[in-house]
Amino acid sequence: MPTIPLTLRGAQLLKDELQRLKSVERPAVITAIAEARAQGDLSENAEYDAARERQGFIEGRIAELESKLSNAQVIDPVTLNAEGRVVFAATVDLEDLELGAKVTYQIVGDDEADIKAGRISVSSPIARALIGKYAGDVAEVQAPGGVREYEVLDVRYE
Repeated sequence: MPTIPLTLRGAQLLKDELQRLKSVERPAVITAIAEARAQGDLSENAEYDAARERQGFIEGRIAELESKLSNAQVIDPVTLNAEGRVVFAATVDLEDLELGAKVTYQIVGDDEADIKAGRISVSSPIARALIGKYAGDVAEVQAPGGVREYEVLDVRYE
C-alpha cells in the first residue's frame, strides 16, 4: 500500500477515532450482542442482526484506520522549508482572477479534507494545480464550469 500523506492534525484525528472505536464502540456492541443473544432465538432477532452488522462496521473501520496510520507519512507544516513553494500541508491565499474573491486553503490528505474549514484534499483539482507554484504565480484549474484562474497571493507553513 502506498504511503498516505497526513498533517499532524489529520493523524491525531484518525488516532482519536481509532481509540474511541476500540475503547467505547467495540465494548458497547459486544454488550449489545450478548444482550440480544440472551433473548433466545437468534433466527428472528432483529436486535442481534443489527448488533452484528454494527460490529462488522466497527471492526472494518478499525482495520482501515490501523492500515492508514501504519502507512501514513505525517507531515508537520511548521517544519517545512519549501522556500515559498506550494506543497502538501501548506496554507495558500488565493484570488479568483475572474471574480476577485479571495480564499485561503490548506492542502491536506483525503481523510482530513473539509472545504468549509478551508482544508482541501491534495488530490483535488485545485490542489493539483497549485502544487509547485509560488506567490505571484497563476494556477489554471479545470472546474466543472470551465477553466478558473487563481493567483497565489501567499504561501505559509503553519
